[in-house]
Amino acid sequence: MIYAENILICIAVPLAISALYVKGTARRFVISFLIGMITCLLAAYIGGFFKLTSGLSNDDTSVYISPVVEEILKLLPILFFINVFELNSKEVLLTAVSLGTGFATFENCCYILSSSAQNLSLILIRGAAVGVMHIVSMVTLAMALHILKRVRIFSFAGILGALSFSMTFHAFYNLLVSEPGIPSYLGYASPLICAVLLYFIDRKLKLIEE
Repeated sequence: MIYAENILICIAVPLAISALYVKGTARRFVISFLIGMITCLLAAYIGGFFKLTSGLSNDDTSVYISPVVEEILKLLPILFFINVFELNSKEVLLTAVSLGTGFATFENCCYILSSSAQNLSLILIRGAAVGVMHIVSMVTLAMALHILKRVRIFSFAGILGALSFSMTFHAFYNLLVSEPGIPSYLGYASPLICAVLLYFIDRKLKLIEE
């Protein structure tokens, strides 16, 4: 048994202090990273509650509940920053990436402490697959929000559509890795493949501009 709150404090306090000494983009990244870790802890609380009340298995929870809870909680800070600070497209992308990175980092830390770090293959999967998946879902969400603003349909329906897309990617990944054999291998490889594709798509089409 681990105490996730203690782990959060141990990591968050140095980061919070460091935010006092940096400015601009660096400070935004650190703060969003912290929010991502807090979001991960809240998602664990909420997801665990729904798991207990619904009686679903771990695999079913990871497919039907976790993607919905986690992606909604990751979206809320972005919408807050967009409406309060009027972020441009680059700032939205930075916020989304740092949120996803903080979420993935805290989740991986808790996993390593609860399951040990002796198996290198499992650690590589956590870092290169699960961790990257959270970043890819957030990059996809940021790009979708930017497109919505560009075509001037930044409405509840449009935001819900963008959120649904990130939820679907998250759930599809969890579904693939829950099946042994070839499906799990495809699932583990999909985040890195999607990350590379999104990078080149953005470079080619310039979806995110200054």
